[in-house]
Amino acid sequence: MSSALTSADGCRRPPARPDVPRIRRAVVRDAKRLTRLVRGSGAYRGHYAPMVAGYRVGPDYVEAHEVFVAADGRGRVLGFYSLVLSPPELDLMFVADEAQGLGIGRLLVEHMTDRARAAGLHAVRVVAHPPAEGFYLSVGARRTGTVEARPPAVPWDRPELLFPIGREP
Repeated sequence: MSSALTSADGCRRPPARPDVPRIRRAVVRDAKRLTRLVRGSGAYRGHYAPMVAGYRVGPDYVEAHEVFVAADGRGRVLGFYSLVLSPPELDLMFVADEAQGLGIGRLLVEHMTDRARAAGLHAVRVVAHPPAEGFYLSVGARRTGTVEARPPAVPWDRPELLFPIGREP
């Protein structure tokens, strides 16, 4: 007898292991954890801190958008993303500081592009946090321009990128 499980989307998956992250749809009760992850992000310290100081991922946001979390087998949230379908944009993507460098960001981007493809999208826009541009380029985005600063909310220019969403071979 196989130990694989059938998920809600009908795909067979091996049972959860504590060391293997899996992607799942965010639920309302995740909102506070996602807010803590955003506000505690090391990428937004110093000069960038005001951008996330009062930021909140609310239950209404989680219900209204395609929000997915990467969680380990113990349920600890390692990162998340939010895909807005119209117009197509990767609105949020954060990886917990302690999970940086473990492939969580790449896993989230792969999941996001699969979701975008399933939704019939041809491309997904990203207005990136400047230090994250290199990551996005490394996982397939291409630079399309610059979004100018809008003080006082956003006092710095940000790179604009695009993920082309191809068809499955």
